[in-house]
Amino acid sequence: MLNVPVDLLDAHGRALDVFDRAVRETGPGDWRRGTPCTEWSARDLVNHLVAEQLWVPHLLAGATLDEVGDQYEGDVLGDDPLAAWEQASAAARAAWLSPGAVQRTVHVSFGLIPAEDYGWQMTLDLAVHGWDLATALGAPNPVPGELAARLLDMLRPMVEEWQGLGVFDPPVAVSRTASAPTRLVALLGRHPR
Repeated sequence: MLNVPVDLLDAHGRALDVFDRAVRETGPGDWRRGTPCTEWSARDLVNHLVAEQLWVPHLLAGATLDEVGDQYEGDVLGDDPLAAWEQASAAARAAWLSPGAVQRTVHVSFGLIPAEDYGWQMTLDLAVHGWDLATALGAPNPVPGELAARLLDMLRPMVEEWQGLGVFDPPVAVSRTASAPTRLVALLGRHPR
């Protein structure tokens, strides 16, 4: 097995755990809380991540965006957000762990890309939105330092290209001695606590 895909799969699993813990800490009265993603409540944020996970098995199997269509638009959480998250994240993780998954290409909104690139983007999204949800709940930064450092190494060039496209707010200045998790969220336009 190649080293990079193993590293990606390990990082993805850790990021999935970060978001999973935050979802499990979300109580019945927390779903309407605001998040650092100012347009989203905690429920909206979880809905976004569940929808993303629902896409993964299709895209890794070679489906196009048109083939998947709009089936994951709108509310995908229903009456049980935790169950929706558990089912979607388990299916997505299984798709990532299927033989050869990271060597494939996938269809995304801007064309065909290596599944490995898609995997790093998904890993970043899980980690940073795990931070967003934890922040909404008043919990400390849940992103492990080693994971944050790896994401910074892998994705800094991509994030710099995304600046100005409305994907993230402009970076927030932090100390050069700030921890990797603090630097990661600041790079993505979040104000670390």
